[in-house]
Amino acid sequence: QVQLVESGGGLVQAGGSLRLSCAASGRTDTIYRIAWFRQAPGKEREIVARIRWSDGSTFYADPVKGRSTIARDNAKDTVYLQMNGLKPEDSSVYYCAASNTLYSFNSPTHYDYWGQGTQVTVSS
Repeated sequence: QVQLVESGGGLVQAGGSLRLSCAASGRTDTIYRIAWFRQAPGKEREIVARIRWSDGSTFYADPVKGRSTIARDNAKDTVYLQMNGLKPEDSSVYYCAASNTLYSFNSPTHYDYWGQGTQVTVSS
């Protein structure tokens, strides 16, 4: 089992920045990939970015590409999502998710472990 705890959300003005953190615990040695998803009211959960635990290989969804950076600190079992140039449409609950398998890409169904979510609100 893997436990995930997100932090770092909040209220920020458009154009501002936030850094979200995802602290993993438990069987972190089994993690293959960690991803950030977001879900706004009435919308489906969508991927934001993902990172392969072993070598740091990353993927970014088009809406955040160029504005966000996902990074890991293996010593702390923590993944970060730095978001810059925030827009009102970035407002969502952001979730951290982990998978044990290499068949984990952009669908929420590929991930077995989830955090509780952290709210990000961007005011215009």
